[in-house]
Amino acid sequence: MSAAATPLRVGLIGYGLAGSVFHAPLIAATDGLVLDTVVTSNPERQEQARSAYPDVRVAETAEDLLDRADDLDLVVVASPNKTHVPLATAALKAGLPVVVDKPVAGTAAEARALAALAEERGLLLSVFQNRRWDNDFLTLRSLLADGALGDVWRFESRFERWRPQLKGGWRESGDPAEIGGLLYDLGSHVVDQALVLFGPVVSVYAESDVRRPGAEADDDTFLALTHANGVRSHLYVSATTAQLGPRLRVLGSTAGYVKYGLDPQEAALREGLRPGPGWGEEPEDLWGRVGSGESPATGGGRPVRTLPGAYPAYYAAVAGALRDGGPNPVTALEAAAALDVLEAARRSARDGVAVAL
Repeated sequence: MSAAATPLRVGLIGYGLAGSVFHAPLIAATDGLVLDTVVTSNPERQEQARSAYPDVRVAETAEDLLDRADDLDLVVVASPNKTHVPLATAALKAGLPVVVDKPVAGTAAEARALAALAEERGLLLSVFQNRRWDNDFLTLRSLLADGALGDVWRFESRFERWRPQLKGGWRESGDPAEIGGLLYDLGSHVVDQALVLFGPVVSVYAESDVRRPGAEADDDTFLALTHANGVRSHLYVSATTAQLGPRLRVLGSTAGYVKYGLDPQEAALREGLRPGPGWGEEPEDLWGRVGSGESPATGGGRPVRTLPGAYPAYYAAVAGALRDGGPNPVTALEAAAALDVLEAARRSARDGVAVAL
Protein backbone atom coordinates (compact mmCIF):
# COMPACT_ATOMS: atom_id res chain seq x y z
CA MET A 1 0.00 0.00 0.00
CA SER A 2 1.02 3.58 -0.45
CA ALA A 3 1.94 5.77 2.51
CA ALA A 4 -1.18 7.81 1.82
CA ALA A 5 -3.36 4.67 2.04
CA THR A 6 -1.91 3.46 5.32
CA PRO A 7 -0.83 6.48 7.35
CA LEU A 8 1.18 5.96 10.51
CA ARG A 9 -0.95 6.85 13.51
CA VAL A 10 0.68 9.35 15.87
CA GLY A 11 -0.11 9.98 19.52
CA LEU A 12 1.01 13.41 20.72
CA ILE A 13 1.58 13.87 24.46
CA GLY A 14 1.32 17.54 25.37
CA TYR A 15 -0.54 20.39 23.70
CA GLY A 16 1.21 23.46 25.04
CA LEU A 17 3.60 25.58 22.99
CA ALA A 18 5.64 22.67 21.63
CA GLY A 19 2.71 20.39 20.93
CA SER A 20 0.26 22.87 19.44
CA VAL A 21 2.61 25.20 17.56
CA PHE A 22 5.30 22.84 16.32
CA HIS A 23 4.48 19.15 16.47
CA ALA A 24 0.78 18.91 15.67
CA PRO A 25 0.89 21.11 12.54
CA LEU A 26 4.03 19.42 11.20
CA ILE A 27 2.67 15.93 11.85
CA ALA A 28 -0.60 16.82 10.14
CA ALA A 29 1.29 18.23 7.14
CA THR A 30 3.46 15.13 6.63
CA ASP A 31 2.51 12.58 3.99
CA GLY A 32 2.20 9.17 5.60
CA LEU A 33 1.45 10.47 9.11
CA VAL A 34 -1.89 11.20 10.76
CA LEU A 35 -2.45 12.88 14.10
CA ASP A 36 -4.55 10.23 15.83
CA THR A 37 -4.60 11.31 19.48
CA VAL A 38 -3.64 14.36 21.52
CA VAL A 39 -3.01 13.97 25.25
CA THR A 40 -3.87 16.94 27.45
CA SER A 41 -5.90 17.25 30.62
CA ASN A 42 -6.55 20.97 30.05
CA PRO A 43 -10.16 21.44 28.83
CA GLU A 44 -9.32 24.59 26.86
CA ARG A 45 -6.46 22.85 25.06
CA GLN A 46 -8.67 19.84 24.40
CA GLU A 47 -11.13 22.09 22.60
CA GLN A 48 -8.33 23.79 20.69
CA ALA A 49 -7.08 20.42 19.49
CA ARG A 50 -10.54 19.29 18.40
CA SER A 51 -11.14 22.59 16.61
CA ALA A 52 -7.84 22.43 14.73
CA TYR A 53 -8.04 18.70 13.95
CA PRO A 54 -11.70 17.59 13.87
CA ASP A 55 -10.88 13.88 13.54
CA VAL A 56 -8.41 13.76 16.43
CA ARG A 57 -9.06 11.76 19.57
CA VAL A 58 -8.30 13.35 22.93
CA ALA A 59 -6.92 11.50 25.95
CA GLU A 60 -6.66 12.83 29.48
CA THR A 61 -3.39 11.10 30.40
CA ALA A 62 -0.38 9.41 28.84
CA GLU A 63 -1.50 6.19 30.53
CA ASP A 64 -4.80 6.37 28.64
CA LEU A 65 -2.85 6.74 25.41
CA LEU A 66 -0.44 3.88 26.10
CA ASP A 67 -3.31 1.58 27.03
CA ARG A 68 -4.10 1.83 23.28
CA ALA A 69 -0.53 1.19 22.16
CA ASP A 70 -1.67 -1.34 19.56
CA ASP A 71 -3.67 1.40 17.82
CA LEU A 72 -0.61 3.63 17.35
CA ASP A 73 2.60 3.62 15.32
CA LEU A 74 4.48 6.54 16.95
CA VAL A 75 4.39 8.55 20.17
CA VAL A 76 5.60 12.15 20.31
CA VAL A 77 6.55 13.53 23.72
CA ALA A 78 6.03 17.31 23.77
CA SER A 79 5.24 17.72 27.46
CA PRO A 80 7.32 19.64 30.07
CA ASN A 81 11.01 18.77 30.19
CA LYS A 82 10.91 16.85 33.46
CA THR A 83 8.47 14.34 31.94
CA HIS A 84 10.52 13.52 28.84
CA VAL A 85 12.47 10.59 30.26
CA PRO A 86 9.63 8.81 32.11
CA LEU A 87 7.18 9.22 29.22
CA ALA A 88 9.66 8.17 26.55
CA THR A 89 10.62 5.17 28.69
CA ALA A 90 6.98 4.15 29.11
CA ALA A 91 6.29 4.48 25.38
CA LEU A 92 9.34 2.43 24.42
CA LYS A 93 8.40 -0.26 26.92
CA ALA A 94 4.93 -0.29 25.37
CA GLY A 95 6.60 -1.16 22.07
CA LEU A 96 6.21 2.19 20.34
CA PRO A 97 8.75 4.32 18.44
CA VAL A 98 9.22 7.72 20.05
CA VAL A 99 10.01 11.31 19.11
CA VAL A 100 11.00 13.49 22.08
CA ASP A 101 11.15 17.25 22.05
CA LYS A 102 14.48 18.75 23.07
CA PRO A 103 16.11 18.47 25.54
CA VAL A 104 15.53 14.73 25.47
CA ALA A 105 16.66 14.49 29.11
CA GLY A 106 18.22 16.45 31.92
CA THR A 107 21.52 14.58 31.71
CA ALA A 108 23.60 12.86 29.06
CA ALA A 109 23.49 9.66 31.10
CA GLU A 110 19.70 9.60 30.96
CA ALA A 111 19.78 10.22 27.20
CA ARG A 112 22.20 7.34 26.68
CA ALA A 113 20.07 5.06 28.83
CA LEU A 114 17.04 5.89 26.68
CA ALA A 115 19.08 5.22 23.54
CA ALA A 116 20.12 1.84 24.94
CA LEU A 117 16.51 0.95 25.74
CA ALA A 118 15.38 1.88 22.22
CA GLU A 119 18.17 -0.19 20.68
CA GLU A 120 17.34 -3.13 22.93
CA ARG A 121 13.69 -2.96 21.83
CA GLY A 122 14.56 -2.34 18.18
CA LEU A 123 12.60 0.91 18.15
CA LEU A 124 13.20 4.36 16.72
CA LEU A 125 14.04 7.07 19.26
CA SER A 126 14.45 10.49 17.69
CA VAL A 127 14.92 13.96 19.16
CA PHE A 128 13.14 17.01 17.75
CA GLN A 129 16.04 19.37 17.06
CA ASN A 130 14.07 21.42 14.56
CA ARG A 131 16.64 24.21 14.34
CA ARG A 132 18.78 21.97 12.14
CA TRP A 133 16.20 22.92 9.50
CA ASP A 134 16.34 26.69 10.09
CA ASN A 135 16.93 28.73 6.96
CA ASP A 136 20.18 30.32 8.16
CA PHE A 137 21.62 26.99 9.32
CA LEU A 138 20.83 25.28 6.01
CA THR A 139 22.39 28.21 4.15
CA LEU A 140 25.53 28.09 6.26
CA ARG A 141 25.90 24.34 5.73
CA SER A 142 25.69 24.94 1.98
CA LEU A 143 28.32 27.68 2.15
CA LEU A 144 30.66 25.45 4.14
CA ALA A 145 30.16 22.55 1.74
CA ASP A 146 31.12 24.87 -1.13
CA GLY A 147 34.22 26.15 0.71
CA ALA A 148 32.91 29.72 0.44
CA LEU A 149 34.51 30.81 3.73
CA GLY A 150 37.76 28.86 3.57
CA ASP A 151 38.75 27.25 6.87
CA VAL A 152 36.35 28.34 9.60
CA TRP A 153 38.06 29.82 12.63
CA ARG A 154 35.18 31.16 14.70
CA PHE A 155 31.45 30.46 14.80
CA GLU A 156 29.15 32.91 16.56
CA SER A 157 25.50 31.98 17.07
CA ARG A 158 22.87 33.96 18.94
CA PHE A 159 19.34 33.30 20.09
CA GLU A 160 18.68 36.65 21.72
CA ARG A 161 15.37 38.19 22.73
CA TRP A 162 14.18 41.25 24.60
CA ARG A 163 11.70 39.98 27.19
CA PRO A 164 12.22 42.09 30.31
CA GLN A 165 8.98 40.82 31.86
CA LEU A 166 8.72 37.29 33.18
CA LYS A 167 6.14 34.95 31.67
CA GLY A 168 6.12 32.46 34.51
CA GLY A 169 5.68 28.71 34.15
CA TRP A 170 8.07 25.81 34.40
CA ARG A 171 10.48 27.15 31.77
CA GLU A 172 11.44 29.98 34.15
CA SER A 173 11.40 27.87 37.30
CA GLY A 174 14.50 27.67 39.46
CA ASP A 175 13.64 24.12 40.56
CA PRO A 176 16.37 21.88 39.05
CA ALA A 177 13.80 19.12 38.58
CA GLU A 178 11.97 21.28 36.00
CA ILE A 179 15.06 21.51 33.73
CA GLY A 180 14.16 25.12 32.98
CA GLY A 181 16.27 28.12 32.02
CA LEU A 182 17.72 29.23 28.70
CA LEU A 183 20.83 27.02 28.86
CA TYR A 184 18.71 23.92 28.37
CA ASP A 185 16.04 25.63 26.25
CA LEU A 186 17.68 27.72 23.54
CA GLY A 187 21.10 26.38 24.49
CA SER A 188 20.01 22.94 23.29
CA HIS A 189 19.64 24.43 19.81
CA VAL A 190 22.83 26.45 19.50
CA VAL A 191 24.99 23.67 20.95
CA ASP A 192 23.42 21.06 18.68
CA GLN A 193 24.04 23.27 15.65
CA ALA A 194 27.68 23.83 16.62
CA LEU A 195 28.27 20.09 17.03
CA VAL A 196 26.63 19.28 13.69
CA LEU A 197 28.78 21.87 11.92
CA PHE A 198 32.14 21.46 13.62
CA GLY A 199 32.16 18.19 15.49
CA PRO A 200 33.17 17.16 19.02
CA VAL A 201 34.05 19.66 21.74
CA VAL A 202 37.10 19.35 23.98
CA SER A 203 36.62 22.38 26.25
CA VAL A 204 33.66 24.39 27.54
CA TYR A 205 33.60 27.77 29.28
CA ALA A 206 30.31 29.42 30.25
CA GLU A 207 28.87 32.47 31.97
CA SER A 208 25.28 32.14 33.15
CA ASP A 209 23.27 34.85 34.88
CA VAL A 210 19.81 35.51 36.28
CA ARG A 211 19.22 39.13 35.29
CA ARG A 212 15.53 39.95 35.51
CA PRO A 213 13.92 40.89 38.83
CA GLY A 214 12.06 37.92 40.22
CA ALA A 215 13.65 35.46 37.80
CA GLU A 216 14.78 32.09 39.14
CA ALA A 217 16.41 30.42 36.12
CA ASP A 218 19.22 31.60 33.86
CA ASP A 219 18.06 34.18 31.35
CA ASP A 220 21.41 35.42 29.98
CA THR A 221 24.02 32.77 29.17
CA PHE A 222 27.19 32.63 27.07
CA LEU A 223 29.15 29.54 26.04
CA ALA A 224 32.63 29.33 24.53
CA LEU A 225 33.37 25.94 22.98
CA THR A 226 36.66 24.67 21.62
CA HIS A 227 36.14 21.95 19.05
CA ALA A 228 38.60 19.12 18.50
CA ASN A 229 39.34 20.51 15.02
CA GLY A 230 40.33 23.91 16.44
CA VAL A 231 37.17 25.85 15.59
CA ARG A 232 35.91 28.05 18.42
CA SER A 233 32.17 28.52 18.87
CA HIS A 234 30.79 31.48 20.81
CA LEU A 235 27.12 30.90 21.62
CA TYR A 236 24.69 33.38 23.20
CA VAL A 237 21.19 32.70 24.56
CA SER A 238 19.39 35.55 26.24
CA ALA A 239 16.02 37.05 27.12
CA THR A 240 17.62 40.33 28.22
CA THR A 241 19.11 41.69 24.99
CA ALA A 242 17.88 45.21 24.29
CA GLN A 243 19.83 45.40 21.01
CA LEU A 244 20.00 42.16 19.05
CA GLY A 245 23.23 40.99 17.47
CA PRO A 246 23.54 38.95 14.28
CA ARG A 247 21.91 35.55 14.38
CA LEU A 248 25.09 34.09 12.84
CA ARG A 249 28.59 35.45 12.30
CA VAL A 250 31.00 32.91 10.88
CA LEU A 251 34.62 33.88 10.27
CA GLY A 252 36.87 31.89 7.97
CA SER A 253 40.30 32.13 6.38
CA THR A 254 38.99 33.68 3.15
CA ALA A 255 35.60 35.23 4.02
CA GLY A 256 32.93 35.64 6.65
CA TYR A 257 29.17 35.17 6.68
CA VAL A 258 26.86 37.43 8.67
CA LYS A 259 23.12 36.87 8.97
CA TYR A 260 20.56 38.87 10.96
CA GLY A 261 17.02 37.87 11.84
CA LEU A 262 15.34 34.65 12.93
CA ASP A 263 14.06 31.92 10.67
CA PRO A 264 10.40 32.74 9.83
CA GLN A 265 8.92 29.27 10.39
CA GLU A 266 8.12 29.56 14.10
CA ALA A 267 6.35 32.89 13.59
CA ALA A 268 4.38 31.41 10.69
CA LEU A 269 3.29 28.39 12.74
CA ARG A 270 2.28 30.64 15.63
CA GLU A 271 0.12 32.64 13.22
CA GLY A 272 -1.67 29.48 12.14
CA LEU A 273 0.02 29.17 8.74
CA ARG A 274 0.85 25.69 7.49
CA PRO A 275 3.56 24.24 5.21
CA GLY A 276 2.88 24.68 1.53
CA PRO A 277 4.22 26.56 -1.51
CA GLY A 278 6.72 29.23 -0.46
CA TRP A 279 7.10 27.78 3.03
CA GLY A 280 10.24 28.91 4.85
CA GLU A 281 11.15 31.63 2.34
CA GLU A 282 12.34 35.03 3.53
CA PRO A 283 12.57 38.38 1.70
CA GLU A 284 15.77 39.41 -0.02
CA ASP A 285 16.41 42.27 2.38
CA LEU A 286 17.01 39.70 5.14
CA TRP A 287 19.56 37.64 3.24
CA GLY A 288 22.97 37.30 4.83
CA ARG A 289 26.18 38.55 3.27
CA VAL A 290 29.51 36.94 2.49
CA GLY A 291 32.70 38.92 2.16
CA SER A 292 35.94 40.07 3.77
CA GLY A 293 37.02 43.36 5.24
CA GLU A 294 33.62 45.04 4.92
CA SER A 295 30.81 45.78 7.34
CA PRO A 296 27.47 44.14 6.45
CA ALA A 297 25.81 47.09 8.20
CA THR A 298 27.01 49.31 5.35
CA GLY A 299 26.22 46.80 2.61
CA GLY A 300 29.62 45.13 2.55
CA GLY A 301 30.06 41.72 0.99
CA ARG A 302 27.73 40.04 -1.45
CA PRO A 303 24.19 39.02 -0.52
CA VAL A 304 23.59 35.29 -0.44
CA ARG A 305 20.09 33.95 -0.92
CA THR A 306 18.85 32.30 2.24
CA LEU A 307 17.71 28.76 1.56
CA PRO A 308 14.11 28.08 2.60
CA GLY A 309 13.64 26.77 6.11
CA ALA A 310 12.42 23.17 6.15
CA TYR A 311 10.88 22.02 9.44
CA PRO A 312 8.59 19.59 7.55
CA ALA A 313 11.71 17.66 6.53
CA TYR A 314 12.12 16.39 10.10
CA TYR A 315 8.85 14.47 10.26
CA ALA A 316 9.22 13.37 6.63
CA ALA A 317 12.50 11.76 7.69
CA VAL A 318 10.84 10.16 10.73
CA ALA A 319 8.16 8.68 8.48
CA GLY A 320 10.85 7.43 6.12
CA ALA A 321 12.77 5.84 8.97
CA LEU A 322 9.69 4.01 10.22
CA ARG A 323 8.42 2.90 6.81
CA ASP A 324 11.56 2.31 4.80
CA GLY A 325 14.37 1.98 7.34
CA GLY A 326 15.79 5.36 6.43
CA PRO A 327 18.16 7.21 8.76
CA ASN A 328 17.01 8.65 12.06
CA PRO A 329 17.12 12.44 11.51
CA VAL A 330 18.40 13.14 15.07
CA THR A 331 19.55 10.30 17.30
CA ALA A 332 19.44 10.25 21.09
CA LEU A 333 23.21 9.73 21.12
CA GLU A 334 23.65 12.99 19.21
CA ALA A 335 21.42 14.67 21.78
CA ALA A 336 23.51 13.10 24.56
CA ALA A 337 26.66 14.67 23.11
CA ALA A 338 24.95 18.08 23.28
CA LEU A 339 23.92 17.37 26.88
CA ASP A 340 27.56 16.62 27.71
CA VAL A 341 28.31 20.18 26.63
CA LEU A 342 25.34 21.67 28.51
CA GLU A 343 26.29 19.87 31.72
CA ALA A 344 29.89 21.07 31.35
CA ALA A 345 28.58 24.61 30.77
CA ARG A 346 26.58 24.47 33.96
CA ARG A 347 29.67 23.36 35.92
CA SER A 348 31.81 26.00 34.24
CA ALA A 349 29.38 28.81 35.07
CA ARG A 350 29.07 27.62 38.67
CA ASP A 351 32.80 27.23 39.29
CA GLY A 352 34.18 29.94 36.99
CA VAL A 353 36.53 27.59 35.16
CA ALA A 354 36.82 25.94 31.75
CA VAL A 355 35.74 22.30 31.75
CA ALA A 356 37.55 19.71 29.65
CA LEU A 357 35.52 17.01 27.89
